[in-house]
Amino acid sequence: MDYKYIKLEIKNKLAYVIINRPEVRNALNKQTLNEMKHALEELRNDESIGCVVFTGAGDKSFAAGADITQLQNRTMLEVLKGGGMQEFYDYIEGYDKPTIAMINGFALGGGCELAMACDIRVASKNAKLGLPELNLSIIPGAGGTQRLARLVGKGKALEMILTGKIIQWEEMERIGLVSEVVEADQLQQRVEEIANQILSKGPLAVRLAKLSVQMGTETDIKTGLMLEKLSFAILLSTEDKQEGTKAFIEKRKPDFKGK
Repeated sequence: MDYKYIKLEIKNKLAYVIINRPEVRNALNKQTLNEMKHALEELRNDESIGCVVFTGAGDKSFAAGADITQLQNRTMLEVLKGGGMQEFYDYIEGYDKPTIAMINGFALGGGCELAMACDIRVASKNAKLGLPELNLSIIPGAGGTQRLARLVGKGKALEMILTGKIIQWEEMERIGLVSEVVEADQLQQRVEEIANQILSKGPLAVRLAKLSVQMGTETDIKTGLMLEKLSFAILLSTEDKQEGTKAFIEKRKPDFKGK
């Protein structure tokens, strides 16, 4: 597919989904979201891809949020029908393959919510994050009220959302909103180092570890522990487990097949 609003770049086993609207700070209109969904479906069926990175074109913005011109015309019934940004970010959070947000500038509103839906967030020192939706007399509606509170705690989430505060790298790192902050010229290199660490692991184990954490933290600990136990049991029956343990004993790198 020829994309108009995103770029899809493949580097070895790593796929970059790049929001390509730098003239509007990579604002997220409906067409951009549709293209991102199409790209993710394509990557999901590509066994050569082990990790997906989201970022924005240029060096000023990751994603500046929803396209306000489209937002102005949205109605209550459109939102209630579903199929919008909230459902798409939920799809990203539950995506089969690990995801990394490479935050290279402004990540506001829907852009911040996109980053929070990813498994890992790495930011440059020129990044700025926030949920300023209340300035428009709306609330974060793509998971922001829920994911921010789970990531940084209810008190800090309420402060950020109610004031519309835009935070810089020192604070986003201190409160745990991002995993790591690096200089802008080191951002891609660091993201690829993290991705390669993940790609060196057994892909089935990566998938079930992600599922156990994502689903387990949404339930009580007893149910979460049972989910962990069942995932562990499944992995014991795989060829990759045999290869991993054998390679460790033989002091060599494992050759995982995802089986």
